[in-house]
Amino acid sequence: MAYETLLWTVSDDGILTLTLNRPDQLNAFTVTMANELVDAFNRASADTRVRAVVVTGAGRAFCAGMDLSVPGNVFGLDESQKPTLDDMQQRLDDPAIHNGVRDTGGRVTLAIYNCTKPVIAAINGAAVGIGATMTLAMDIRLASEKARIGFVFGKIAVTPEACSTWFLPRIVGISQALDWFYSADILSAEDARAGGLVKAVYAPDQLLEEAYKLARRYTHNRSAVAVAMTRQMLYRNAAQPHPREAHRVDSLSMFYTSIGDGKEGVRAFLEKRDPQYRARVPDDLPPFCQGWIE
Repeated sequence: MAYETLLWTVSDDGILTLTLNRPDQLNAFTVTMANELVDAFNRASADTRVRAVVVTGAGRAFCAGMDLSVPGNVFGLDESQKPTLDDMQQRLDDPAIHNGVRDTGGRVTLAIYNCTKPVIAAINGAAVGIGATMTLAMDIRLASEKARIGFVFGKIAVTPEACSTWFLPRIVGISQALDWFYSADILSAEDARAGGLVKAVYAPDQLLEEAYKLARRYTHNRSAVAVAMTRQMLYRNAAQPHPREAHRVDSLSMFYTSIGDGKEGVRAFLEKRDPQYRARVPDDLPPFCQGWIE
């Protein structure tokens, strides 16, 4: 399908490039972009051709934040409602709540969280507000030397969104997260790297190729099923209150991978050859994993 605000391109080796494509508006975020990103990540999870996802921006920005020029509530919210926490517990998927109350950025990061493929952010320029927070649900962030990253919500008297209060402290620690939210400073790429947000900084003309190299490292001679399960296990098990919960999942995961691609992996290791893995995602995920992608 064609998107209005995104470009979808899959290479021969299964790397999906998702490009935020509103370059004349610095790829400013809209409700349409939110809906299309949710669809794109759900589609990537379901597409057996896709092995990894690289997200970048067209032109000189990654995403300059919410498009504040739209009429009405710029965040796309229905101001006639008076939602409660009970509504968010009981009616999260009710169309009135879904379309009029739920944070659009959060719907995007939840779709990224549920994705069964590794996700790499190639931050090529300005990443401000939702442009910064959407990357927190991605596994790795690489930045161009020209990148500028800002958690600027305090400057316009709103609070952090896109589940960033869950993701950012897990990435950089609560003290660093609070400092960046309180100050609303614009960070250079090196500031972000020093703070643990960004893995590496590259020259602008090297950024995408470095992201593709990383995607290939994560997928070449790797079982798609084992990679998908590993991604979900780390995100989900790390949030459990006791390691016993991780043990339950680890046990089932070891059992099913050992009788799947794991057999080929052991044979290839013993025979000193490259493995020929055949399992595909989502088709060959064990039954207990299906709830992770629904």
